[in-house]
Amino acid sequence: MARRIVTLTLLAALAVSPAFAAESRASSAAVGQARDKININTASPKELQKLDGVGHAVAERIVQYREEHGPFKRGEDLRKVEGIGSGLWERNRERIVVK
Repeated sequence: MARRIVTLTLLAALAVSPAFAAESRASSAAVGQARDKININTASPKELQKLDGVGHAVAERIVQYREEHGPFKRGEDLRKVEGIGSGLWERNRERIVVK
């Protein structure tokens, strides 16, 4: 019974607070954008920096590696780039695509 009252109170508060609902939707959209897939064969350094743990220097090394060795054949090939270890790969493997 107490849980139902709390739930109803929360729903009532949300119903009268459209600003809160809009803010919640905006933050959900931002999280979705941050989790988009990244094609490592076409991404710019700025796009590559959206990957967790990839800063400017690593992004530049990814592009340089791609220019020197050609396109990546598999996502795992990204680990050949200096500065990309198993931890960074594991954190991003679901977001990395090769097309």
